[in-house]
Amino acid sequence: MTNSKVPRLKIIRPARARPIRSGQTTEQVVGRVYELVKRDGLKPGERLPPERELSKQLGISRPALRAALSSLISMGVLQSRQGAGTFLVDGPPALDSEPLRLLAELHGFSFEHMFETRLILEVGAAGLAAERATGEQLATMAEQIADMFAALNDPQQFLVHDVAFHRAVAAASGNPTLATLVDMVSAILYERRRDTIGRAHDFNEAVELHRKVYRAIRSRKPDEAREAMRDHIMRAQMAFALEEEEQTGREQDRA
Repeated sequence: MTNSKVPRLKIIRPARARPIRSGQTTEQVVGRVYELVKRDGLKPGERLPPERELSKQLGISRPALRAALSSLISMGVLQSRQGAGTFLVDGPPALDSEPLRLLAELHGFSFEHMFETRLILEVGAAGLAAERATGEQLATMAEQIADMFAALNDPQQFLVHDVAFHRAVAAASGNPTLATLVDMVSAILYERRRDTIGRAHDFNEAVELHRKVYRAIRSRKPDEAREAMRDHIMRAQMAFALEEEEQTGREQDRA
């Protein structure tokens, strides 16, 4: 949905809104905002009422409302657009991966764990995508592969399109929960891989593996799509391990 065409919202009758007692936590205010959105039947991409109106309807101060909206924005449920207002996110919520990153530090999640998680999530997503992908989603995957070809000599840009392809496959699964989980895990791996991608050995092979996944999805062959994604992720894990080994060797040489 474009900003130029904002859907008309239903008018919420103040009589139906329960005032929020002073002293309630941000989490409680978030819950009330959610109730309001659900009751009014707002859809992804639609705009919330202006801040002044919304705070009046809920019976809370504008600072308390801002704190709740900020929390929902950080969770990827809402999106703030400068000069346009606050909107429900159109598509899977882009959850902040920081909590997962913190857990990884605290509990020692290894990158072997992360790749194992990718296998569990993305192999299934590829199979679902072969059953459910729309023409537009297939076009997005094809564009990302074309961009990977164009970035064969630019490792950082190649990585950007690599990650975007996997997110496009997850989105095409038709399961927003699955797509969101893939997005969170890929965000963590991207941050580490961008430090090692310059030592990758064969981008041409990587592109061909992506093309194999895409062709199986486009041909509506779930079993082939799952197998192609499994093969790709396992090879990617081996390549990443090699890059990490070379990185460690260089750091030891400098020490």
